[in-house]
Amino acid sequence: MATNKTVFFLIGTLLIVLGASMLAPYSLQIVFKEKSHSFLSASIVTIFIGSLFVLGNLEKEFKLNLRQTFLFSSLAWFMIALFGSLPFLLSIQEFTFSEAFFESMSGITTTGATVISNLDTSPKSILLWRAIMQWLGGIGIVVMAITILPLLQVGGMQLFKMEGPDSTEKILPRTIEVAATIISIYIILTFLCGFFYWIFGMTIFDSISHSMTTIATGGFSTHDESIGFFKNPNIEIVASIFIILGSIPFISYLKFAQGNRKVFFQDVQIKGLIYLLFISITIMFFYLLFTNFETNLFDKIRISSFNVISILSGTGYVTDDFGLWGKFSLIFFLFLMFIGGCAGSTACGIKIFRLQMLLIFLKNQIKKLVSPNSVIINKYNNQKISDNFINSVIIFIFSFLFIFLIIAMLLSISGLDFITSISGAASSISNVGPGLGDIIGPNGNYKDIPDLSKWILSFGMLLGRLELFAVLVLFFPSFWRS
Repeated sequence: MATNKTVFFLIGTLLIVLGASMLAPYSLQIVFKEKSHSFLSASIVTIFIGSLFVLGNLEKEFKLNLRQTFLFSSLAWFMIALFGSLPFLLSIQEFTFSEAFFESMSGITTTGATVISNLDTSPKSILLWRAIMQWLGGIGIVVMAITILPLLQVGGMQLFKMEGPDSTEKILPRTIEVAATIISIYIILTFLCGFFYWIFGMTIFDSISHSMTTIATGGFSTHDESIGFFKNPNIEIVASIFIILGSIPFISYLKFAQGNRKVFFQDVQIKGLIYLLFISITIMFFYLLFTNFETNLFDKIRISSFNVISILSGTGYVTDDFGLWGKFSLIFFLFLMFIGGCAGSTACGIKIFRLQMLLIFLKNQIKKLVSPNSVIINKYNNQKISDNFINSVIIFIFSFLFIFLIIAMLLSISGLDFITSISGAASSISNVGPGLGDIIGPNGNYKDIPDLSKWILSFGMLLGRLELFAVLVLFFPSFWRS
């Protein structure tokens, strides 16, 4: 029988891993002779608490039923964000608890929104920790998307899941089996990304930090100007390629490793991502071409490509302040924020496959109007799709937009202006990072917004990262009575 002990045991294990990860930035504090030893203190506290969780919840057999799995999914991310905020709180930089938690939640959910306004002069230990948080968040969501969320009927990955047992009691061994391969692929992609960054001119520190946040489609940078700081087209090309690789379903990498060499050309979701990127880049390019945007032809292609890829994937790197490109660009990028990458990737948002499913549903509904007596079978990626699955997609998109409006209204009540409220809500629930406008736009940050707004946005980040329902179900009394 599954009990909550298993949940807390697993959370304790994750906290120990998190605490151990803090030793990497602590080594930088020693190397660069930083005055603070915040990471050592935070590591000791985190490992100690994690050990108490582990030792206090030992059992002969570890199992998770459906309710415990829902609880673990949400509680784990909250606890990691909470303890991940300790290095910020204990650092020599002046972080309030709201700011520290916001920065930590933004990191672990790979959102990329920041309250730090002086990145260029910030301690390297802090900058590395932000990158590590996003890297851990990226690998964490991929593992959950492929192994856990499908069993909860959340996230839509049940359509793409690997062959194997579906019993919730086999979550743990299934997760361990798949996670080993995923982590290996994730590390290889991170290493390659960092290597090419270094080859094309980044320092070793910048290449390591940006490789982690690139493959995680997180967007944290070590510079206030983000990728634009380097003013290097080659670096932008590398970033674009690896952002796309991070936005591809990792289940495709798994299938490729298992011998399916055509998987990347056969997956409908990957094709949809490429088509959408091509169309979006083309639209933005022609917009810049026919406006008074004073750059040469190559720069227009480069700027439009990079920023579209970054925003669509939810990465949030920027090279230019697209807020200055005109009203069309603001609306267009706001639209792209909602879409996101592929299901089962490090990207976020509504996801490509849900839009494809809506188009299939719309096309078939039109066919039924033309031929009322015809029998139409909904198919996606050569698989038959049930009406229940299509209904779940429609419900998700409706819920996503409804929660977006609620967050936007709450942000306006907290004291933010219209454009900041709208874009902040979109940025948080879509896990993008930068918003629109002068305050939280590409050249701004979230430091000066009210604390209440930071907490609202933090909750929005968690909701968006865990596909809404994995969190919302915890607020229903019937869930706890089941």
